[in-house]
Amino acid sequence: MASPLQVALRKLIPSQPPPSLSTIPGNLYQLLSRYPQDGVGQRVYQTRWGAKGIEGSYWEVTRTKLKSEGRHGKAWGVLVWKGKRVSERDEKIPGGLKYRWITGESRTKPGLKPLSKASS
Repeated sequence: MASPLQVALRKLIPSQPPPSLSTIPGNLYQLLSRYPQDGVGQRVYQTRWGAKGIEGSYWEVTRTKLKSEGRHGKAWGVLVWKGKRVSERDEKIPGGLKYRWITGESRTKPGLKPLSKASS
C-alpha cells in the first residue's frame, strides 16, 4: 500500500517527461529547441550516418531561427566531416525535417557492419 506522500508525488510528477527533456532523436529543430539559445554551439548529426559507417562527422550549430514551438525553422552551422572541417564559414544545414538528428559526433554501433558499395 502506498503512503500518502507517494500518492501525492505521483499526482505532481507527470508520467511522460516534457519534450524538452527527451533524449529521443527527432527532426533538427525539435532537437535544437531542447537546448538553451536554441542549440547554438551544439554538435548534431544525422542518425543514418552511423549506419553508413561514417564516423567523426557532425554539424556545429552557429545560429538558428526556430518557429512553431521548435518544430520548424532554419539552422546554420559548420560541417566537420570525418574529423576534418569542411565548411570555411557557416552554411544552412540541409535535411532538418527530412532526417532524424541527435547530438554528438557520428559513430557506428558496435556489431553493426557498415553498408558497403556494390562492386561492379
